[in-house]
Amino acid sequence: MSETLNPSRDEFAEMFEASIVDRDTFEQTVVKGTVTGIEKDVAIIDVGLKTEGRVPLREFMQPGAEEKIEVGSTVDVFIDRVENAHGEAVISREKARREEAWDRLERSFEDEDRVEGHIFNRVKGGFTVDLGGAVAFLPGSQVDIRPVRDATPLMNLPQPFKILKMDKRRGNIVVSRRAVLEEDRAEHRQEVVRDLNEGDEKEGVVKNITDYGAFVELAPGVDGLLHVTDMSWSRVNHPSEVLNVNDTVRVKIIKINPETSRISLGMKQLQPDPWEGVQAKYPVSGVFHGKVTNITDYGAFVELEDGIEGLVHVSEMSWVKKNVPPSSIVSPGQEVDVMVLEVDEYKRRISLGLKQTLSNPWETFAERHPIGSVIEGEVKNITEFGLFVGIEDDMDGMVHLSDLDWDRSGDDAIRDYQKGDVVQAKILDVDPDKERISLGIKQVANDPMESMGELQRGADVTCEVTAVENGGIEVRVGGDGGPKAFIRKSDLSRDRNEQRPERFAVGDKVDARITAVDRASRRLSLSIKAREVAEEKKAVEEFGSADSGASLGDILGAALKDTEDKE
Repeated sequence: MSETLNPSRDEFAEMFEASIVDRDTFEQTVVKGTVTGIEKDVAIIDVGLKTEGRVPLREFMQPGAEEKIEVGSTVDVFIDRVENAHGEAVISREKARREEAWDRLERSFEDEDRVEGHIFNRVKGGFTVDLGGAVAFLPGSQVDIRPVRDATPLMNLPQPFKILKMDKRRGNIVVSRRAVLEEDRAEHRQEVVRDLNEGDEKEGVVKNITDYGAFVELAPGVDGLLHVTDMSWSRVNHPSEVLNVNDTVRVKIIKINPETSRISLGMKQLQPDPWEGVQAKYPVSGVFHGKVTNITDYGAFVELEDGIEGLVHVSEMSWVKKNVPPSSIVSPGQEVDVMVLEVDEYKRRISLGLKQTLSNPWETFAERHPIGSVIEGEVKNITEFGLFVGIEDDMDGMVHLSDLDWDRSGDDAIRDYQKGDVVQAKILDVDPDKERISLGIKQVANDPMESMGELQRGADVTCEVTAVENGGIEVRVGGDGGPKAFIRKSDLSRDRNEQRPERFAVGDKVDARITAVDRASRRLSLSIKAREVAEEKKAVEEFGSADSGASLGDILGAALKDTEDKE
């Protein structure tokens, strides 16, 4: 008795060592235990330790994993501590289930297998899912393929999930129901697609409409794309012009991609192609009535019939309006007459002309205003090569620099003009094909070269000095309206001492001899020296000779006296 109540030192050491072994072996592990009793809201479980543990009954009633226990039942429990302050083992059924679940879920995550769980609560950003002991987070975007407004019908139902992320240290698991549905949908889609062939005609329901087309469901979970360009042979600006959601339509399978199982559909392919035989239907130079369907920066599209459109390029819209936006000439829905300029049935293109159906104002202008007639117009633009003068019907004619003034250079003459000036000009040429009208301002006045009649080389003329320069003098022949010429310094006198431009003044009258006439380049060459030499020669021939003994002064004096006598 005394030995029992007072164990020896060796026996106490053995008991203490046993308690240490039990603690190291059992704590933080899952063991099997036996239910020895049930009291109110707890179950008493023997796990083979010195004392029993207590587990709340609620831990056996997790959503979707309720367990029926009774005295004698064997259950797995987690040993949190071998003994607490009350001398009882601290155990947990919930933690045991969690440990079991984590081991099982980690294997499923590595193998990319699905796991089963129950959605049991709504939290911020999504839901919580019980995966048989472990709680996972289900983001709202991962509940279904399409947004779910009410998830109540999905709560507390066993269903498969895919684990997206796991972190045991933090206790985080993220799952997706959507991934499972997409996998099932893809498998189902592949099965359905295998039974479809390109060229098949099917009925489907419009499920969604986008800017580029509509998705048509051919079978549950299987849809195809009906692109906007395949809805009609006519232009369709937006799919909503042709279809509405939930419309039942008949379509043709155009293409099936075996790798992605994507299906391309068409509606217009069920109708005859209006482009067949289009060249015979719309011959070149034929004029047809159509409607403007679309306007771009480079032109306007005109529908000739359902499915047949042609382009009127901006350059073919107006005879006279250049560099203007097409929208300033035509508007959507406007009915117009157009001429067929070119047809390419292979590329399904028709080039049309709008201006060709109207009278050509360039031809009309040429008929009303023959070459040589004078018109009046306003200076519309000034460029480095001339003036543009507004004529009529928004047409412009061009006056080249060389046609501004008879005497001055174009660069000098153009400085006299400003935008808005009203000028008179003579029509020099009209080219309706190139849409060009050439005008001349200087031609309105008479050509000074022509006003002198038949100017010939060797003739003597009287000139008026108009400018004095270092290299000579500028003169006008025959007074106002006459042509201008330049007498070089070396031609100012036969006497070198008199070849000085400064001895002349503007307004002086001088006599000179024409030494050259170039009507093509409009150049007139004059020389005072040549005239003096010619006069001397004539005087020598008439009043003296080389052997007469008379001096040159005597001869010139005699010639001068003879001239005075005649006068």
